Amino acid sequence: MSFTLDTFYRSKEWEQLRRVIIAERTKPDGFIYDEETGKPIVNAYDLILHHKVFLTEENVNDFEISLNPANIEVVSHKTHNFIHDRLGASRKEIFLVYGPPLAGKTTWVRENKGPNDLVVDIDSLWEAITGKRYVKPWKLRSIAFRMRDDLLDAIKFRFGKWSSAYIIGGYASAGERERLAQELGARLVFIEATQDECLTRLANDTERDAEEWSKYIFDWFDLYGTGGHYDITD
Repeated sequence: MSFTLDTFYRSKEWEQLRRVIIAERTKPDGFIYDEETGKPIVNAYDLILHHKVFLTEENVNDFEISLNPANIEVVSHKTHNFIHDRLGASRKEIFLVYGPPLAGKTTWVRENKGPNDLVVDIDSLWEAITGKRYVKPWKLRSIAFRMRDDLLDAIKFRFGKWSSAYIIGGYASAGERERLAQELGARLVFIEATQDECLTRLANDTERDAEEWSKYIFDWFDLYGTGGHYDITD
């Protein structure tokens, strides 16, 4: 049994240890607390298992480091970013942030990204092209997706001096998101919301076309499978 960093975080050994640690460190009130700040971690997608001795390609197969509960602390995503910035971690991290329209993906990224992090958001690319964030003319689709693909290539080959990269999208298809995560070496972050929650937010949104975006919401939930997702870890 031999792992790389990317295959380790998808291994059954890590998933099993992760479940055990989360169960053991959940308090009687039902919350897991950030072990650096003492604050409760309310959302599952904000929870990260952080290796105090950073994992590298050289030590990932030393199980006294990679699979040792004493080397793992539970922290929030924001705390995790602070730790990496403070200690000068050199490995570029990539997060594929997915979920239904109006789930809050962009908001979550804005609240957690650092000043040197790269964000690939198709809605922001549309805004750069059309001047309006949620206007998506069919004839300009090839331009928008060419820009996105060029940015994804830069991430894939680790071009530039960014610290972490956040790729925001619906990615309702399990096959599509897991293929992209594997290709980029990304960790999946699922921003969960119910269909009713998304429709309620749409009803209160003055920027989006209600008919168009309600179709996006219904289509996402129709396509979204039960194939699961990888929780973010470190």
